[in-house]
Amino acid sequence: ALVARAIAPEVLAACIAGHRSAEPGHVAALNKLGLRPLVDLDLRLGEGTGALLALPLVQSTARAMHEVATFDSAGVTEK
Repeated sequence: ALVARAIAPEVLAACIAGHRSAEPGHVAALNKLGLRPLVDLDLRLGEGTGALLALPLVQSTARAMHEVATFDSAGVTEK
């Protein structure tokens, strides 16, 4: 993500920090990018466990944003 941002800064708008690793370099990278992780479980395994744990949260959020009715479409009125 650091290299991608250096090449095309606008790419950061599409970045999601799935988790915060316990590794100092990962914390430094997130700080430099200004990203807040979705989960912080003190993981340091390195095989993508944090990303897999965050994926259902990202999927659920996207589904809610696209499928949940808005006030207008649900006919909710202000009192």
